[in-house]
Amino acid sequence: MHRFEPSAHVDTFPRDHLPPQEQWPVMLWDTLPELRAYPKRMNCARELLDKQAETYGDRPVFHYNDEVWTYRQLLETANRIAHVLVDDLGVKPGNRVLLRAPNNPMYVACWFAVMKVGAVAVATMPLYRWRELTFMTEKAEIGLALCDWRLRDEMETTLKESKHLQRAVYFHAEGPESLERRMAGKPAHFETLDTAWDDVCLIAFTSGTTGPAKGCMHFHRDVMAICDTFSRYVLKPTKDDIFTGSPPLAFTFGLGALVTFPMHAGASTVLVEQYNPQKMLQTIQEKKVTILFTAPTAYRAMTDMVKDYDISSLKKGVSAGETLPKPVWQGWHDATGIKLIDGLGGTEILHIFITSEGDGIRPGATGKPIPGFEAAIFDAEGKPVPPGTVGRLAIRGPVGCRYLDNPDRQTTYVQNGWNFTGDAYLCDADGYYWYQARADDMIVSAGYNISGPEVEAILLLHPLVQECAVVAAPDGQRGSVVKAYVVLRDKGKASPETVKALQDFVKAEIAPYKYPRAIEFIDALPRTESGKVQRFALRARAGQAA
Repeated sequence: MHRFEPSAHVDTFPRDHLPPQEQWPVMLWDTLPELRAYPKRMNCARELLDKQAETYGDRPVFHYNDEVWTYRQLLETANRIAHVLVDDLGVKPGNRVLLRAPNNPMYVACWFAVMKVGAVAVATMPLYRWRELTFMTEKAEIGLALCDWRLRDEMETTLKESKHLQRAVYFHAEGPESLERRMAGKPAHFETLDTAWDDVCLIAFTSGTTGPAKGCMHFHRDVMAICDTFSRYVLKPTKDDIFTGSPPLAFTFGLGALVTFPMHAGASTVLVEQYNPQKMLQTIQEKKVTILFTAPTAYRAMTDMVKDYDISSLKKGVSAGETLPKPVWQGWHDATGIKLIDGLGGTEILHIFITSEGDGIRPGATGKPIPGFEAAIFDAEGKPVPPGTVGRLAIRGPVGCRYLDNPDRQTTYVQNGWNFTGDAYLCDADGYYWYQARADDMIVSAGYNISGPEVEAILLLHPLVQECAVVAAPDGQRGSVVKAYVVLRDKGKASPETVKALQDFVKAEIAPYKYPRAIEFIDALPRTESGKVQRFALRARAGQAA
């Protein structure tokens, strides 16, 4: 049983709404020397911003359009916002604050200000609409929002619809009520609150690949733990690295990739509000980016374009969000010489927990548990399975799942002290973990277990296929059949002849029983705001068509 450190929170909502401790996963808080050294009083803003600004004050932390923000400038901006929060807006430690902006430095300054005053950040995607925002404000009982002026329309509707949200303050705005105007007369110094290492500092809502979003509650020590596991032991950045990437800062993949990991190393990040593959390659070329974070889809698209750009500065690429197909890994490696780091992570665990890098990479395998984490494969009854057997992936480490007021999902995700990620994996004799499917993406057809992603990887080898997703479609005879939703490079090629050509291609590449008995051509795959394919939406579509 975890013994809590006395909380700095005046508003006790965060601790009051944690799951009961008997529903927590086992927390491995002492597996690494860095983790064992954590003080019981810890504020991640002090560690990542205050201390780093003392060391790297005049060095760049963010490149944004034509601006360069230094560590000192970020610190002073966050301090002034912290004064606004406390002096003008009455924010108390433990209050939740909604954050809403594209990837820009003011968003990061607001996030750190919320950390510094001991409040709890609830970050939201720019493309969310008022219904999603209202759901979050009600679930987390949020009273205040800090919002980019360009996103005010949905915010104003949320203010009208939400019972809890009382006020929104806008930045990148004009007028006496704007955040910039309020900051103008505030001191550049603010004493960061002495929070407990196990005070909740953020509530991250999941991206909705499996239905309604769930709020994941994380501590100050959790934010530091992902820096001292994946970043320190796998990514290994230095102060001279320049990061960039497409994941939104509102999701924990983006928070780590573009804020906490680079700042932990004293490095800098190029923040771009709207990325596409061409813009990403152009940015790498112009800003001499060394570390890139994005999704498999972007790497696949950039592979065809990379010859037109000078990306010789790039040293490392990290892929996450969904599994990285072997053809995409190989294509990128052939085009650039860079071995992509394929990471498996989750909002519940905050960031990546299984991966491999350098000579340890086996193309097609996700990798091994990173330092500080343990993994295992269990069958449906919760018993460990031998190597080479497909089963349910489970994880435990210094960070774990604690859902906000969601006992049903908590007891599904956490069982016998393990976090069950919802992925079907096998672990080989060498300890490498090989992705098979989301547990609910495993297609059972006429008694055969068929991995949807395996079929996808083959379809992606065909020159006509741009993107695809494979799900189970109901079938009276077989229970389910394999159905592929395919985005063609040339939409004009959609025809029965192409369907047959793709089916024959799959039959020729893998066991014939795995071929897609149904293929539907679509213009685009449905995705979450973080870029993940919404397979639950495709399963629903397949069910309606049956």
